[in-house]
Formats: sequence, structure tokens, C-alpha cells
Amino acid sequence: MKEEMRTFGYLCPACGRTVMAARSVFALEASNAEVACECGKSALRVEFDGEKYRVYVPCGICGETHVAACPPERVLEGATALGCAATQQFCCFIGPEGTVEKNLRELAILAEKEQQQAGEESQEAFLDNVIMYEVLSELKEIAARDGGITCACGSSRYGMEVRRSAVDLVCRDCGAKLRIPAATDRDLDDLCCHLKLVIPGQRA
Repeated sequence: MKEEMRTFGYLCPACGRTVMAARSVFALEASNAEVACECGKSALRVEFDGEKYRVYVPCGICGETHVAACPPERVLEGATALGCAATQQFCCFIGPEGTVEKNLRELAILAEKEQQQAGEESQEAFLDNVIMYEVLSELKEIAARDGGITCACGSSRYGMEVRRSAVDLVCRDCGAKLRIPAATDRDLDDLCCHLKLVIPGQRA
């Protein structure tokens, strides 16, 4: 008689790999079990107190470890999924090997997409790219006018420091600054009202 097996699967929060391993129902009923990732930095643990199973799941979605208390039938029969409390996404699968493998593959794709999206958001240089582009274009137009950008110290030499939500005009002679906000439509409208800009420096 072939021994009945249960497959456990999760996504390693340390290296991002899918982790799958099978344990026999007999072994799960008799003692605790552990399914560890090859990287050695995470492991799913199953503990049985005679009434309930406690499953400790390293979560590949939020990075935390979740603990689920399950009745024996949920662990030893059919297919089940345990969720991440922070994101409401499934982060662990228990059941037949084929079912666990399929769900785990989909989880890995989802996690990869979310990481890419988070990376793209963190790479956004400006609070609003469109507004910043328009503000820089407007500043270029003002600067092209005769005496368009000057400093109160009498200098017409200046530099620009582009920040996440503003542009600083810096006098190269006295070091004074004029901050031009560049985050909202109103910031752009305010700038468009100016034909010339004067950095509030110290008069020589």
C-alpha cells in the first residue's frame, strides 16, 4: 500500500525561490515537520499538539512569519491555502503535489510583478514627472529673456538644483537660493505668471 503524502509549498522571503517538499501523513501525525529552503534562511514548520496543527509560514509576500492553527483535516485532507494577514494574498499551499506546484508558480509570478512595480515606484525621480518637465521648460523660457533670472546682489550668474518636488535657483556669487515648487498644477500656474525671477540675495 502506497503511503499517503502531503506536499507543502511556500515562497522563500530571503531568496525568492519556490520551496516544495512532501511529507507522509503518518509522519505528520507522529511528529513535527520542517520544510526548509536550500538557501538556509527560511523554513516552514509544522507542529502537532494532538488536537491542532500549527503551521509557521515564512511569507514571501510581506517578509514576516505567519502562524496558522489548523484542524487535522485541513492539513491532512484535500487542498488548502494559508493567507498573508498583511496583504490577504495566499502565501502557503498544502495538498497534492500538482495542485501545490500550480498555485506556487502563480504566487511566484505575482510576487515578481509586485516587486517590479515597487521598484518602478521607488525609481520615480520626481513627485510628478509631467509637472517637473513643464516647470523646467518654463524656467528655460524665462532664462532666455533678457535679465530673466537674476539675483538681488546684482549677479546674473546662477545654477539650478533639481529636487524631487522643487527646483532651487542658486546664485553663483552670493549663494542665495530661490525655491520654485514643482509638484502641482498650481505650482506651474504660479510660475507662468512670472516674466522674470529674482533670487533674494544680498545686495552688494
